Amino acid sequence: MVEECSHKHIIYCVMVSLCNSAICIQQMDVLAPASWIPCPLFVTTIHMIIQFCLAAIMRAVWPKTFKPQHNPSRKDYVHKAVPTAIATSLDIGLSNLSLKTITLSFYTMCKSSSLIFVLLFAFLFRLEAFSWRLVGVIFLIFSGVVLMVATEAHFILEGLILVLSASALGGLRWSLTQVLLKSKKMGFDNPAATIYWLAPTMGVTLAIVSAALEGWPSIFRSKFFEGVWRTFETLFFLTSPGVIAFCMVLSEFYIIQRAGVVPMSIAGIAKEVSTIIISSWFFGDHLTLLNGVGVAITVCGIGLFTHHKYRKSMESTVPLDAHGNPILEDEDD
Repeated sequence: MVEECSHKHIIYCVMVSLCNSAICIQQMDVLAPASWIPCPLFVTTIHMIIQFCLAAIMRAVWPKTFKPQHNPSRKDYVHKAVPTAIATSLDIGLSNLSLKTITLSFYTMCKSSSLIFVLLFAFLFRLEAFSWRLVGVIFLIFSGVVLMVATEAHFILEGLILVLSASALGGLRWSLTQVLLKSKKMGFDNPAATIYWLAPTMGVTLAIVSAALEGWPSIFRSKFFEGVWRTFETLFFLTSPGVIAFCMVLSEFYIIQRAGVVPMSIAGIAKEVSTIIISSWFFGDHLTLLNGVGVAITVCGIGLFTHHKYRKSMESTVPLDAHGNPILEDEDD
């Protein structure tokens, strides 16, 4: 039940979101053309390999904790896991690619619209019952996002299209993930196992797109891989965000399974606000008064959505899980 979430869970979620903001800032440093590899898809591909290896190590070292008894069949993997992995990889890849052309503040503002797509896909997959109250919240959040980007001084259409596409894929990604996690018989009910099965397809998808757009031969012939010392230095700055991202993904699944949507939404609010403030201080991004109003409206919309989910759990007469959804007896079938 949502009301059983402790303050410890909420604090934990906020800390995870702050780590997510740190990853974005570190990603900006890694992707800066003047200092590090300006190939975000290649960088993200390396991260997928790291996540798969770390998940495999956890399954091997602690099999009782991180290795479920069931494995997905070939049919289930192709029909359910592969679409989820492709949507996830494209979401992450396009998000990182957009950071080459737009500021971190502008990215964060546009990416906050992902909640709109999350709700839309939740309606489509019948994960959320249709409600005019939710429709109103969607339009409130959308109006806030429009205000946030209305006076962007460094507006770039290409970056806007990339980040909005990533937001739409993000909504599809989380809806498919929620559908995937409903069946324990597939062996996806464990965070490490989920990463273990999804990361290979995610890595292959990103590798194909990266090789086609960024040209791997030119990457390995670049100055970033000149000499042994420079190669090790480059690998360090490629792998360290991947390790942090792995820990963050594990935490996200933990939050979804244990705490539910309320602390996750609170964490999302903390992430958006902290990322914008940090990027303004760290990168000198300029925010206008209208941008600030847009941020406030968006945060209010997310807060109203959280309140709606909480009221739904309080008013329901049937048993609910941590997400406020009805618990069905045949849920694992």
